[in-house]
Amino acid sequence: MKQFACGDVVSGCDGVVTGETDDDVLAAAAAHAAEAHGLTDLPEEVVAAVKAGIKEA
Repeated sequence: MKQFACGDVVSGCDGVVTGETDDDVLAAAAAHAAEAHGLTDLPEEVVAAVKAGIKEA
């Protein structure tokens, strides 16, 4: 299982998403970004930051 803590990119956010693969985590992070932060189109630098922040859960 892998996870990403949104607070690693967005200061003050306590959202954490998980998935079996990096792609699963990226999809969950995109859904979280849309719901919690109103970001429906993730800039490439945000995607890169999410990829860099994915860790083993």
